[in-house]
Amino acid sequence: MNTMPESAALPAYLANLNPPQLDAVTSTEGPLLVLAGAGTGKTRVLITRVCHLMVTRKAFAGQILAVTFTNKAAAEMRSRIAAIVGDSVEAMWLGTFHALAARILRRHAEHAGLKPNFTILDQDDQIRLIKQLLAAENIDDKKWPARVVHHVIERWKDRGLTPDKVGTDPSGEIAGGRAVELYAMYQERLKTLNACDFGDLLLHNLTIFQTRPDVLAEYHKRFRYMLVDEYQDTNVAQYMWLRILAQQSRNLCCVGDDDQSIYGWRGAEVGNILRFEKDFPGAKIVRLEQNYRSSEHILAAASGLIAHNRARLGKTLWTAEAGGERVTVRPVWDGEQEANFVADEIENLQRAGEKLGDIAILVRAGFQTREFEERFITLGIPYRVIGGPRFYEREEIRDAIAYFRVIVQPDDDLAFERIVNKPRRGIGDATVQLLQRLARARGMPLLAAAETIVTTDELKPAARNAVRRVVEDFARWRGQVERAHHAELAATVLDESGYTRMWQMDKSPEKDGKLENLKELVAALEEYDDLPAFLEHVSLVMENAEAAPADMTSLMTLHAAKGLEFGTVFLPGWEEGLFPHPRALDDKGEDGLEEERRLAHVGLTRARRRAYVTFAANRRIHGMWQSSVPSRFVAELPPDRVDVKSEPGLWGDGPQFAHEPARSFGYGNRRSPLIEGRATEIGGRRSDLSPGMRVFHQKFGYGRVVATESGKLEVEFEHSGLKHVMESFVEKA
Repeated sequence: MNTMPESAALPAYLANLNPPQLDAVTSTEGPLLVLAGAGTGKTRVLITRVCHLMVTRKAFAGQILAVTFTNKAAAEMRSRIAAIVGDSVEAMWLGTFHALAARILRRHAEHAGLKPNFTILDQDDQIRLIKQLLAAENIDDKKWPARVVHHVIERWKDRGLTPDKVGTDPSGEIAGGRAVELYAMYQERLKTLNACDFGDLLLHNLTIFQTRPDVLAEYHKRFRYMLVDEYQDTNVAQYMWLRILAQQSRNLCCVGDDDQSIYGWRGAEVGNILRFEKDFPGAKIVRLEQNYRSSEHILAAASGLIAHNRARLGKTLWTAEAGGERVTVRPVWDGEQEANFVADEIENLQRAGEKLGDIAILVRAGFQTREFEERFITLGIPYRVIGGPRFYEREEIRDAIAYFRVIVQPDDDLAFERIVNKPRRGIGDATVQLLQRLARARGMPLLAAAETIVTTDELKPAARNAVRRVVEDFARWRGQVERAHHAELAATVLDESGYTRMWQMDKSPEKDGKLENLKELVAALEEYDDLPAFLEHVSLVMENAEAAPADMTSLMTLHAAKGLEFGTVFLPGWEEGLFPHPRALDDKGEDGLEEERRLAHVGLTRARRRAYVTFAANRRIHGMWQSSVPSRFVAELPPDRVDVKSEPGLWGDGPQFAHEPARSFGYGNRRSPLIEGRATEIGGRRSDLSPGMRVFHQKFGYGRVVATESGKLEVEFEHSGLKHVMESFVEKA
């Protein structure tokens, strides 16, 4: 029910709310879902609602439970509430799911078989414990790595499943069908250590609530009102925890946006928000649709795009500020030209008075940042990578470059130390220390010491054989430097060393991104004459990146951008095979596609004044040039809300581009409404090319056609060798 009569003069803390916001704040009784679109003031609503409950004496601070997803959000909320109601906020139960669940568990630890001073293990300790279990059970940790088992257990805990409730889940087939058994052993071992992991915090809470009605009754009595932020990002265990705590008072207010549910890959269930009315009969829904961030055209473009999703409750963002700039859609020839275009636009904006800190480039995959970083460093545009290190500072890139450094410079002890046991080969600290002592005693580099020590008996046979294999590997790779192309050699080194396989076997969420970064690294070598030239370039890049001013352009993934906003946003790489990401489509089908579309919606709504969407006609994927098709999301943008920036010659200097600058704007056999009447169909066949003909390709230069098939050509290029290209991308020479 609404606790503020319409005739009453509003107190100051309510005075500046719009009508839906006011409704969300003052409708205090019963279940309430606040559908808060991007930039609609949801944080303000949450904070004001808490203050309203206390100011109207509906509840004391200690009777309010407020859940956030990050510690930063909790701290901000506490500070802003305190500014209105004072120190009483300290009595509130305000924090993340994990923090609040830990607080409850410490009070009732004995019911979970723990002592109140239990330890919360971090991920490294969890994996180490699982490794011990695998060893004790004689399970091959090379075939079934501890990280794989850990990932499966994590997902079970996200779904609120204890070992006895897992049932016939397909994931139980890992580790030779012993995954559930290992899960049970892991839980018992945790109790023996008086420890738990993050998933246990909620899982133990649920077990206690379900088996100890007296404890549950205590919290039913305590919490008169509950609020949760980012409800669309809750997993099953979090949903169950909230539902069981709210089942008596039913005064649960969930704030979220089904159009911004983008974390399915880490257990979030968009279904939690979609079925809110079913789970809480009689629930009220308030839609916050007035956006205070973006221009009219940007909002309309984002709304038109997300309207293609079927699994949504529905709302339409709008703003009182009419007009603004349309979304710029810009086709480019390749990734290099994309980076050049973005950098040029940033320099133009900077000259016009824009702050670099108000500009962001949001990519779908981390490997996309490299070409932008390279261009920014060349032009001296200060930048920072949000949510991760710069490309050449990433762990996997540093490791790979260390291998290359040892090949080029065998005296590089720092590089050799970094990778001598990475991946693990049985070369432990004791062996490395022995190598260091020998190297110091004889005044030789570590690799030379390794070459020497394998001829003696100082090392145990297993360690000696492991060191010998490393020595032989580097000798073989150095022998290929003059014969093999340096990019091919790089790929060979990463494969033969076992480094690529190490990440392929890893089951952490970062695995796929690391593998993509390694492929991007190998592709980057193509741009340099040889391996030494590339390594020199990397050294200069790292040196130039050391000192950075305060005002910097931001580079980040779309996932990392959620919750942020910028004056200008660039959205590169809107191509099929990149965005939507094929992994999302393969794993989750239509649901995966809809989550990818929500990600595109999030990207657009980060922009206040300007949004640029770019896509390339060609993209180098896994070291090979491929003709790209624009993302279906480009075709789904409302044509009256975008401005297509394409001019003759944009995709190259060849005459065909002057006549067909936007030939592949459509998706599949559909045409994009953006350029109806200006594009030709994708993959159209040409009958004027046949084997033996000399042709010109903008990227690969001159060559002769070897074979033709289904709109594609096999061409032997004079300088690039044999390549497969699209017919429409070449011309007769």
